[in-house]
Amino acid sequence: MVAILTGDIADSRKLKNQDEWLVPLKELFSETEGSYPMKWEIYRGDSFQAEISNPEEALMTALRIKAAIKSIKAEKLDVRIAIGIGRKEYQGERITESNGEAYINSGEKFERLKKEGHMLGIKTPWPDFDREMNLMIRLALIAMDAWTVGAAEAMKVTLQRPGLTQQEISRLLGLSQPSVSERQKRAHMTEILEMEAWYREKIHPLIAASK
Repeated sequence: MVAILTGDIADSRKLKNQDEWLVPLKELFSETEGSYPMKWEIYRGDSFQAEISNPEEALMTALRIKAAIKSIKAEKLDVRIAIGIGRKEYQGERITESNGEAYINSGEKFERLKKEGHMLGIKTPWPDFDREMNLMIRLALIAMDAWTVGAAEAMKVTLQRPGLTQQEISRLLGLSQPSVSERQKRAHMTEILEMEAWYREKIHPLIAASK
């Protein structure tokens, strides 16, 4: 079982310098999975696909991408991401040439997100899990889609380095500790991390049972 993330950068063409989002996205994928282009690829200018070998890490990776893109100090960029979980039946030389259940689920969910206007969603082999998880994600998107650059920046560091204290984050961002605390609150960090923990708790036994 693997997770496939399929996504695109909304309104990326507004940017004169595409490196503003390309560089952080490439860095994130390289550190998460490595092995370009077999494990991840950016194509058609603003679309991407990445394989997460441990599906329990899929939602955290999507949240990190969201925070990284929304923390860019430019036009209001956002990212649409579909998480597909399932089996991989064929490994191509490039991720875009591979296929299997996880790829189908990710592609179908991505097309659905575009039609529905949502920015994040998941499709797995377990419909009951999908119903609950997608409801939680849609509620979380009320906060995440409204992240300011500052709130997203605080979330980016928090998700990237979860062991850091607010004081350590404040030094990294050049802010006061109360400012970091306020940004994390405005980002609804606690609730989003609780959602991510719930995802791990619920998906773990499903994946274990499918092996």
